[in-house]
Amino acid sequence: MAPRGLSLEEKRTKLLEIFHESKDFYQLKELEKLGPKLKGIVSQTVKEVLQSLVDDGLVQGDKIGASNFFWSFPSQRGTIVQNRLDNAKETRGSHEAQLAELKTAIEHERALRPLSDSRAAALVQLTSMKKQLAALQIEIDAYGACDPVKVEEKRRAVTLAHEAAVRWTDNYSILLSHFTRQTGMDAQDIRRYLEIGDDYEDLF
Repeated sequence: MAPRGLSLEEKRTKLLEIFHESKDFYQLKELEKLGPKLKGIVSQTVKEVLQSLVDDGLVQGDKIGASNFFWSFPSQRGTIVQNRLDNAKETRGSHEAQLAELKTAIEHERALRPLSDSRAAALVQLTSMKKQLAALQIEIDAYGACDPVKVEEKRRAVTLAHEAAVRWTDNYSILLSHFTRQTGMDAQDIRRYLEIGDDYEDLF
């Protein structure tokens, strides 16, 4: 079985060891040679690992002349960890202060609203009414198409359709009368030809 490659975190640790053990400065090309030789880090990954350490503040870098140099000392890591710990403590203290303020505000509001028998009964009634409201809403949703608003919308649509049908019936009667006067044809013959029943005008 082929040996398992190093994880990113293992590479970071081993690359830091090069700096901490030697307490020296290095250029990237030097680390790309020392990484595989001393710590088994693949040369092509040294640049990426180095950059991740720089981004985390564990390795410092600076350009001197035309070259970039990198360094890291054991004390740096301790300083960074201590700074993170101090920041965490500061954040925790801020959160604890906010929590204390909230607790004080809650106690103040409770003092302004003592839990009397009448208030307790009102709270019970409020809870009951909220449940009833939720149940009624579910019932209304179940009716769906029978919603009063929807029923009114459909009633209005039917009224408009009826008015349009009456209007077209009137138009038909006017045209039929005009056509019979102009041509002298019998209205019954025209109805029969157009396949219109005698009760057409009485549909509405």
